[in-house]
Amino acid sequence: MDELQRKHRQEQKDLQARTTQKKKSATKKTRKGVNDECAELERQLKERHDLEIAKFNGESEGNGLPEEHSADIATDGLHQEAVNGKGLEHDIQGLTISSSQPSKDELAKKPNRQKTRLARRAAEQQSMITQAAKEAEALPDLRKEESEAMRAQYTSRKLIEHEIRSDGHCLYAAIADQLSTLRLPLIPEPSENMCPINDPPIVPYKSTRVVAAAYIKHHSSDFEPFLEEPLEDYLLKIRYTGEWGGHLELLALARAYNVNIHVLQGSGHVEKILSGTDEVTRPVLWLAYYLHNFGLGEHYNSLRPAN
Repeated sequence: MDELQRKHRQEQKDLQARTTQKKKSATKKTRKGVNDECAELERQLKERHDLEIAKFNGESEGNGLPEEHSADIATDGLHQEAVNGKGLEHDIQGLTISSSQPSKDELAKKPNRQKTRLARRAAEQQSMITQAAKEAEALPDLRKEESEAMRAQYTSRKLIEHEIRSDGHCLYAAIADQLSTLRLPLIPEPSENMCPINDPPIVPYKSTRVVAAAYIKHHSSDFEPFLEEPLEDYLLKIRYTGEWGGHLELLALARAYNVNIHVLQGSGHVEKILSGTDEVTRPVLWLAYYLHNFGLGEHYNSLRPAN
């Protein structure tokens, strides 16, 4: 009996090792089938062991043979079982657990959903880029149209363009270039209309900034209603920063220098900012105003006489 029990323990150990290996190699899809088959093998092994124990006990008790003779029969039976089939160990090794794991070829054929989604998204993006490029080609080239219109205006008005660096100082630099072209001083003489300016800057565009700020401060009641911030903050920006200039600053400069300023646009329209005194005889400063040609947006260039 001890030998039979040792044999049973070994067979249980062997089966447990095999079923554990099978369960480890099972996939999510095949796990249930593998667990069922392992349970069936364990059930079959248990039934076999129970049968062998019952057979062993039955032969030794039911035959009325001496204990010594019964032990011999049991030993012979076990020996014969080992010779014929090498016992349950042989049967276990012959059993296979079918795992329905897909083959390498099947895995290769199975589509990857993530890759498919990424490919579809890339195709959609490329389609959108292509469509946008087609739409852009159909749009008018505003920069080209503006440049051609401005050149036609220069020719008809006998003007040549002096390009100013595209930065926040372009309006003030263009005014300084016009004053230099007409041989007018950067710092106007003090008068009732213009307060004195002490220690003016050397850089031309900084001088025109100081003049614009001084005039606006001296005539604050004319400008404050149009401001969206406190007057002192506004003046500090004009004097010391690269804040862009616009219509209010042009008006202040026209009045401070007592000149008329004509701003030529691509449409052919000329915006006239007048000095406010003796306007017919006052010198005219010509500026070119661009809306589409420069990266920062609005831009002013200086226009000199062609002769």
